[in-house]
Amino acid sequence: MMTKPMERFKASLKSIADSIARPAAGTDEDKLLDWLGISDTRKDVLSEVTYFTCLKVLAETLGKMPIKFYQDTAEGKKAPETNKAHYLLKSRPNHFMTPSTFWAAVENNRNHYGNAYVWIRRVLERQKFGGTYDIADIWIMQSSNVTVVVDDEGIFENKGDIWYWYQDKYSGKSYIFPSRDVMHFKTSTSFDGITGASVREILKKTIKGGLESQTFMNNLYEGGLTARAALQYTGDLNPKLQKKLIKQFEEYTNGANNAGKFVPIPIGMKIEPLNIKLTDSQFYELKKYTALQIASAFGIKPNQINDYEKSSYSNAEMQNLSFYVDTEQFILKQYEEEVSYKMLTEEERQDGKFFKWNEKAILRTDSETQAKILCSYIQNGVYKPDEARECLDMPHADGGNALMCNGNYIKLTDLGKNYGKGQADSQNAPDNPQLPEWKK
Repeated sequence: MMTKPMERFKASLKSIADSIARPAAGTDEDKLLDWLGISDTRKDVLSEVTYFTCLKVLAETLGKMPIKFYQDTAEGKKAPETNKAHYLLKSRPNHFMTPSTFWAAVENNRNHYGNAYVWIRRVLERQKFGGTYDIADIWIMQSSNVTVVVDDEGIFENKGDIWYWYQDKYSGKSYIFPSRDVMHFKTSTSFDGITGASVREILKKTIKGGLESQTFMNNLYEGGLTARAALQYTGDLNPKLQKKLIKQFEEYTNGANNAGKFVPIPIGMKIEPLNIKLTDSQFYELKKYTALQIASAFGIKPNQINDYEKSSYSNAEMQNLSFYVDTEQFILKQYEEEVSYKMLTEEERQDGKFFKWNEKAILRTDSETQAKILCSYIQNGVYKPDEARECLDMPHADGGNALMCNGNYIKLTDLGKNYGKGQADSQNAPDNPQLPEWKK
């Protein structure tokens, strides 16, 4: 039987949800198109190549970066003893997914729906006296099935707490999770700080233009790259004969296999092509502009969608750096803050422990440049040899756990001391130094 607090919550859930958050679009194609405002066309937003490419780039970028576990100490940043949370994040979030596929899916949900949700499943670890709730695994919650609500009445716990209402589309059951058990990742476009807006919501007309242009090109290819034409004839034909004539004419003209073939024309009829050239309509320029607009909204650089008009493959390193600084840095910081806060205990956070994505995975250079950088770090006392070997996935070596530096370097405060010491030694030297006996 449902408790009274639950009944009150269920009764007010719809009004709360409407006032706080907009439910995400469903996965059904018709619902998705209604959200996009293009229900008059049968197209999936994911079929737009630029939109899909942007989702792919962002998802794969996050998925290929490993997660590190650190602790801030008086001696600097160190790697503490691993815990269950770290094991799940770096090895196996759940028994279905690897870390790469898990975080790629989370990032896809975040960008496509504007919000991504991860449920932290905790189980009671019984002890002799009582027990503690430890993390068992973590699961992705389909964003389209999650509604963010605020408990304005304090029905469950504190007034104003955020809760997540999840509807399982397979079982039909509903679940309510407190915010401490749900990691919530959102886009930067958030006007209330609670939920984010997706690119497809904001740029729905731009994305629709990309879909329409692709449909136009598909129809053009299906028609054998033949433009529309007008068939002129003398006299009049009833609608039935008109349809029959058009059908016969299309059998000779439509399709790529009919390109370049002769078309039989009855006496008294004439074909007038309605040439709408792609160059005259600036089709290519408009399609390219649309692609750049979509990519820009995602923070994707032109070279990442294969636009090398103002860039080249040779400067890919600087472009990757720009992508990391301009786009990925905010995304990673949000993930790191949310994961560290929700996956670690209060005691662990106070001890300075935190999670960090290793961005070096996306900033790797060619072997020659990497060798020069590592050698410079070692020679100038930045890296220990063993730390440099770790960057190359090599084992530690004997004597490699020590900093090295060029012996010619001295402190700024010591400048001139050697000169003064040498001058004093020369002044105290005897006028007629005696040679040792063995040199006489």
